[in-house]
Amino acid sequence: MRIFVASGIFHPEPGGPATYLYRLLPEVQARRHTVRVLTFGNGPATGYPYPLRRIPRRALPLRWADYARAAWREVRRADVVFVNNLGLPLIGGGSIPRVLKVVGDLAWERAVNKGWIAPTEDVDAFQQGRYPWRVRLLQAQRAREVRRADRVIVPSRYLRDMVIGWGAPPERVHVIYNALPPDTESASLSQAEARAALGLGAEPLLLTVARLVPWKGIDHLIRALPAVPEARLLVAGDGPDEGRLRALAGSEGLAVRVTFLGRVPRERLALYFRAADYTVLYSGYEGLSHVALESLGAGTPVIASDKGGNPELVTHGVNGLLVPYPDTRALAETLRVAFSGETRARLAAHTGDGLERFAWEALVAQTVAVLEGVCTS
Repeated sequence: MRIFVASGIFHPEPGGPATYLYRLLPEVQARRHTVRVLTFGNGPATGYPYPLRRIPRRALPLRWADYARAAWREVRRADVVFVNNLGLPLIGGGSIPRVLKVVGDLAWERAVNKGWIAPTEDVDAFQQGRYPWRVRLLQAQRAREVRRADRVIVPSRYLRDMVIGWGAPPERVHVIYNALPPDTESASLSQAEARAALGLGAEPLLLTVARLVPWKGIDHLIRALPAVPEARLLVAGDGPDEGRLRALAGSEGLAVRVTFLGRVPRERLALYFRAADYTVLYSGYEGLSHVALESLGAGTPVIASDKGGNPELVTHGVNGLLVPYPDTRALAETLRVAFSGETRARLAAHTGDGLERFAWEALVAQTVAVLEGVCTS
């Protein structure tokens, strides 16, 4: 089977889709399928076990035209197109089956980024709301894409329901949970050893890993931090909200206790997961978080909002704590509970409960089955 993989980002760029494809595609090749990849970016295109082409990110109309031309040639020689981002400029190949992976609502995200809706607009309310024509156009475009796809892969039941709400036939939408191969090197370290390797002390330690954008809820976390006066907060990631968040930490008198790490390489990030007492994911929207998955795999419990796919991964009182969103007072009270008594030890002892649902081998087998199945149906 000849698979053309269309993506907006790819290794070594950060982000779940880039990491997912980088680890998945060699496994697909090992099953005697050929792979060709097209993506945006300016990094090297050599050193991969399959042909990879990057379209430089020049002015938007020009790079979209470049991508569309390159994709048109690739589609013509493929047996199946595996699309890993909504909104890619793909043309031609009407008879070639398409498998589309959806990890979020691109219409909502673009509308927030462009300032067409407020950054606090709830993504679930967005599904039924009425908006100006530019937002409705984005909604119509993503609905048209999922209806056109022969199969749609989503990483959670939450997203399956959302995509079906856009008009995708239910029988075409497959839940394949996110998964990550185990990180055996950092998993062998104790929490104390991981802290020593990072130069961290023994104080209570919270970690949040996210793109610094409004819906990740980091401002709520900073405001809730005084509930645990001894704790430090480490913020791993960068993004357009960094300046505002730094200013907020300063105005709250927390500049010494909140450390912005910037973008952290994945290998080093594994140490931070081991070192932290909790990973906090207080986001207004998550499909199914790689961050939460990595944290649990490292043995560190998760404090998460009760939004999106989080409840499919975090079981309250078992491997972490779920918090209503947005509710800074509830988050502050949860932080107090998290650091009281034996709560952390009890939750950490159960971080592996249910992780078999997120096995890497299962993700690979299920994804290949969808790709193969769409070519024979």
